[in-house]
Amino acid sequence: MTEIKKPGTNAEKAVENALRIARSEERPVRILFVCLGNICRSPAAEGMMQHICGDMSPAQRPELDSAGFYGGHAGELPDRRMRMVASRRGLVLTHRSRKIHESDFDYFDLLLGMDDSNISDLHDLAPTPEAECKIARMSDFAVNYQYADCVPDPYYDGLDGFENVLNLLEDATTTLRKLIIRE
Repeated sequence: MTEIKKPGTNAEKAVENALRIARSEERPVRILFVCLGNICRSPAAEGMMQHICGDMSPAQRPELDSAGFYGGHAGELPDRRMRMVASRRGLVLTHRSRKIHESDFDYFDLLLGMDDSNISDLHDLAPTPEAECKIARMSDFAVNYQYADCVPDPYYDGLDGFENVLNLLEDATTTLRKLIIRE
């Protein structure tokens, strides 16, 4: 069996591109986490990344947000089960759900989709080929989950599904932080 090395080339290129853009404007990198409803995975990724980067200097700490393709939860807090499981890890998820917009490609340097459907939808929404270079799959950063090809949607699962998502996101955001601060 061939060993898979993560993050993948496309993921690393997307981060390098994001850092180049941010540095050219002398500001921290801007990251948008994206899932379907913006009530489970993407706000958890945003909260985990905030936690992982909490000790970074303001000049280096990434600017974070999350969004979803389904607008039916707009203005809602994350799913109560995700908030409960996250709180056990010291994470407070206060993001209010919002729908992604094409203009997000203008503002954010890196857009991270949670699954293949999100990635496909991001490519469809991207206004230019340059904007498409900002897209990467969140699971590509999960080095301890070598065969994870997505961050699974826990919405219809029990609490174990939410725990699994947070484990995967903790791994992926730790790797992402290392890539951001690597010189």
